[in-house]
Amino acid sequence: MLFRMSIVLGLLGSSLFAGAVTTETVMFQGTPVQLSGTKINVGDMAPVVTVVDRDLNEVEIGDKTKKLQVIVMVPSLDTPVCNLEARTFNSAMGSRPEVQLVTVSMDLPFAGKRYCAAHGVDDILVTSDFRYRKAAEAYGMLLDDGPLKGLFARAIFIVKDGQVIYRQLVPEITEEPDYKAVYRVLDAQS
Repeated sequence: MLFRMSIVLGLLGSSLFAGAVTTETVMFQGTPVQLSGTKINVGDMAPVVTVVDRDLNEVEIGDKTKKLQVIVMVPSLDTPVCNLEARTFNSAMGSRPEVQLVTVSMDLPFAGKRYCAAHGVDDILVTSDFRYRKAAEAYGMLLDDGPLKGLFARAIFIVKDGQVIYRQLVPEITEEPDYKAVYRVLDAQS
């Protein structure tokens, strides 16, 4: 009986204690796409996950740091909207040394390195979730169906002292985020 009970608790534990499973959807060119993973809201502790930078170094995101951490999740830097988003944030972050902006996608680190070199991106950290594939699910941003299944939804989380203080899920994947809303939160924290 005790053995059976521990199995049940073990199975429930992953969903019972780790937060609610997301039921959110976004749109891709007007078609609904289901998200997968754990829904993370403002006030929640940010999941700490390991991603890989363009030089194949492992980097933890979501942890407590001395800087505000902006986690920008994108489907792929190799698309016009993601390209524009990364370059827009790169331009803005040069004047914000108190902020660490990390872009995360499923792109390979080699592609991230080429992207940064080709576009002069050096004020944001471009990373990949290819190795462990945990970030998208940990933040509830994994596209679970549609033509981009397996990639990230477009989302932004701002983390302060390990806690999520801002969350933006872009409703239509092919559209840019609300940059001004992100900058207002960063300005209020300065």
